[in-house]
Amino acid sequence: MFTPRLNNFSGVAPATLQQWLAESQQALHDLSTGAKGEAYSYTQGDGSKSVTYTRADIGALQAHINALLYAMGMKRRRAIRPVF
Repeated sequence: MFTPRLNNFSGVAPATLQQWLAESQQALHDLSTGAKGEAYSYTQGDGSKSVTYTRADIGALQAHINALLYAMGMKRRRAIRPVF
């Protein structure tokens, strides 16, 4: 049986959900505007160093935000209507 309020975030404190939502929305903004880089390199006394971060998937990030909104009761799922 499907229970709408049971999801991956069931049992998580509302304050934690709100914090995750804010962080996720900021990450989506940063990713959309190109504010976060993917690769950095620098030189120190012992040689050249570099680090590479994986690029986040905008679609997956938006789905995560929607799941958080749904868990917080701020978004409802659309009704499924058959098309004839």
